[in-house]
Amino acid sequence: MAPNMELHDRASKIKLLLMDCDGVLTDGRLYFGPTGEELKVFHARDGQGIVDWHKAGFRSGIISGRNSPIVELRAKQLGIEFVKQGRKDKAAALAEIFAESGATADETAFVGDDTPDIQVFERVGFSAAVQDAHDSVKKAALYTTTIDGGRGAVREVIDLLTAAKRSLIRS
Repeated sequence: MAPNMELHDRASKIKLLLMDCDGVLTDGRLYFGPTGEELKVFHARDGQGIVDWHKAGFRSGIISGRNSPIVELRAKQLGIEFVKQGRKDKAAALAEIFAESGATADETAFVGDDTPDIQVFERVGFSAAVQDAHDSVKKAALYTTTIDGGRGAVREVIDLLTAAKRSLIRS
């Protein structure tokens, strides 16, 4: 199968979109206030894309190596169903989400940016690296965005997935 056909075929099957947080939904920088509070910046386009993804009947989740109440809050705001934080073994978190959601590997996409995400890439049907991901992550991914993490890269992936589904319906 030609690379673009494989990308399209895999994208058209996705029903569950999973993402890392830091470096994917954010630009990867960590901000700490004077009393130690952690701050993160999320992009509105990613948020709108996730909301639209849910409106289309699909599900989403976050698998993050760090713990942050801000991630819980943002996930709740956007209706993100599965949130696994503080997970160094992201493959184990993925297995839990498969069990909870009933989704299969072929129906699942993951967007990542750093080396711990590669273990998830190997277990899903569609893997995407953000443009500014570590080189080894981009090499392992099926798709690399044209946009950096925290700047609308997740929206780019959602647009790609939904376009593949629309073209499947038309054919």
